[in-house]
Amino acid sequence: MNPKVLIIVSNANTIGPNNRRTGTFLSEVAHPYAEFEKAGYQIDFASLTGESPFLDALNLADDPDNLKFLIGKGWEKMHNAAKLSNVDVSSYDAVFVPGGLAPMVDMPETVELKKVIAEFYETNRVVGAVCHGPVSLLNVKLSDGTYLVNSKNIASFTTEEEDNYARPDVPFDLQTALTEQGAIFHAAKPWSANSIADGNLVTGQNPASAKGVGEKIVALLEAKKA
Repeated sequence: MNPKVLIIVSNANTIGPNNRRTGTFLSEVAHPYAEFEKAGYQIDFASLTGESPFLDALNLADDPDNLKFLIGKGWEKMHNAAKLSNVDVSSYDAVFVPGGLAPMVDMPETVELKKVIAEFYETNRVVGAVCHGPVSLLNVKLSDGTYLVNSKNIASFTTEEEDNYARPDVPFDLQTALTEQGAIFHAAKPWSANSIADGNLVTGQNPASAKGVGEKIVALLEAKKA
């Protein structure tokens, strides 16, 4: 059987004191989706509340993978995302969390999400996230009481990138928070492609890294099939 991937998305549509409009960043979901689709995987979506999620960066719709996501099955599936607590996560081989600013609103502390991420990781399944998506890894504790990110090689949106993007809007600095929980943080040049795999954990820095994250998740899943 082909692997099954669960994409978990935020339900937030505003962030910060000025109610900046946000959502899931289009290319950060569309580019990995394209890699999973190309590999022939079953792809399903879940959101934290089960309400229709929001997309950001629709101005990038002329990108081929983004456009295919919007007019193909991708956005339709995301729009109809199941509520995470209603999903039987045991049947999936990988979980992936795309970014955009939205996850910074509803993913830092959500207990159900942290439980799901820990379950995937501790059952030797693939966990992936990109840009602000690695906020989903924050505060995840494993059964031995340690933070999941402790001593792991991690990439996410960097302090330097945030300073020139949404510093007044975000509730905290993601790079700092991950590092404080023991992550070995890998920051590349701002807005350059930077994805990294540490065992079954795959993370990426920014929108340019989303395709690489998808490719690395596929490589890990294919290796498990061998």
